[in-house]
Amino acid sequence: MIDRRDGFAFAQAALDGACGWLPEAALAAPVPATHVVASRGTHLYRAPSIKRGEIGALSLGARVAVLGQDGALARTADGFIPASHLRPLSEPEPDPVAVAERLLGTPYLWGGNSAAGIDCSGLVQLAFTLAGRACPADSDQQRAAFGDFLPEAAPTERGDLFFWSGHVAIALDDSTLLHANGHAMQVSREPIGACLARIAATEGSRYFGRKRPF
Repeated sequence: MIDRRDGFAFAQAALDGACGWLPEAALAAPVPATHVVASRGTHLYRAPSIKRGEIGALSLGARVAVLGQDGALARTADGFIPASHLRPLSEPEPDPVAVAERLLGTPYLWGGNSAAGIDCSGLVQLAFTLAGRACPADSDQQRAAFGDFLPEAAPTERGDLFFWSGHVAIALDDSTLLHANGHAMQVSREPIGACLARIAATEGSRYFGRKRPF
């Protein structure tokens, strides 16, 4: 915690160094995580039964400390989670694009990074973090972190990142992008050519080019 004021704390995230204000009551001592939520979302149950009621919801990317297992549910200090929705942190996802695809249809939310709402850079950060690649929070930081731009003539491959001023998108294949965008107000697919033309015509955002993170 860096500062506190009127019940709020200004803190820095250990994962990516991002800073911001949050309710001071939301802070607690760190607990070393063992697993991460690998499904789009899951529920935290009060007892080792899905019929005993849930006490909270967790998004893709949420980190938890698993203490054991009761049947099909993983036990944590806060409740029980379907074990099939978790992945050990020691086993990164093999394909960041597949991670991003789990969030198709998620509502666009500027500054969001969860299944409740997400923006373009939040989608990229979540996908690459779960794939074991450190990734900053904002698109300009991501543009600086992911190496050199590819030649324009180079074929587009799955996982390539397209960068504009204030925006980033992930290539699904050589003709389709996946991105959280304010145009569709959700995570959606869009043909590459149509996306480039639309953004140039309606938003005037500078297109920087394409990078290959892996």
